[in-house]
Amino acid sequence: MDPVLVSFMGLTIHWYGVLFASAIFAGFQVMKRIYVREGLDVESLDNLLIYCVIGIVVGARLAHVLFYDPSYYFAHPAKILAIWEGGLASHGGGLGAILALYYYHRKMKLPFLFLLDRLAIATAIFGFFVRMANFVNSEILGVPSDKPWAIVFERVDMLPRHPAQLYEALAYLSIFIALWAIYKTTEMKQKQGALFGLFLVWVFSARFAIEFVKVKQAAYAQDWTMSAGQMLSIPFLLVGVFLLVKPYLASKAK
Repeated sequence: MDPVLVSFMGLTIHWYGVLFASAIFAGFQVMKRIYVREGLDVESLDNLLIYCVIGIVVGARLAHVLFYDPSYYFAHPAKILAIWEGGLASHGGGLGAILALYYYHRKMKLPFLFLLDRLAIATAIFGFFVRMANFVNSEILGVPSDKPWAIVFERVDMLPRHPAQLYEALAYLSIFIALWAIYKTTEMKQKQGALFGLFLVWVFSARFAIEFVKVKQAAYAQDWTMSAGQMLSIPFLLVGVFLLVKPYLASKAK
């Protein structure tokens, strides 16, 4: 696909930007529905949106620069700001969102884990749109494949490849649907940290598995058994397991 959606009178709009904006809009709408459902201050979501967008973009870009291609960006520092060319690492975006939410929680006096549980649902649908943006940008490529659904990314080469971006997008969409259903129909949301823990376990298990069919992005990790993405996923996965079982262990202890 042409990465440019439309170009008119010097104004260029990229698919990547449109899909990233769609990710923000979708996540915001999910949080709005949750706030209305729970009788929380919907107007305060404007502040949360600003904090999270800044945290996600800055965190994701810095993580990409530092963990995936540091030699290139240190040699071309001006390119660090060129986010429209792609290059946002989800691990860094996740940390940035968590830090932004912590700042918001301090101002709003709402429990931190309570907010993380609900933001996890919005983050899953956010991840779906971001991976679709990676797909149209021909980045985060899969390894060559002879599968009938393999895709040729002509702006890169003529090799049929695993559409790894679509695998992740579908995984995140499925996780969003499952988390939303659990939130609406079960009492799991009452166990603070459990929904966020489940989100971390599902997302980073999917990420770890899909990395096996991705081209390794970090040049320094080409000879490693695991990719940089898999190595970075392990801490998130362990934290997810801990948060998922912690409330249940606490309830049994009582």
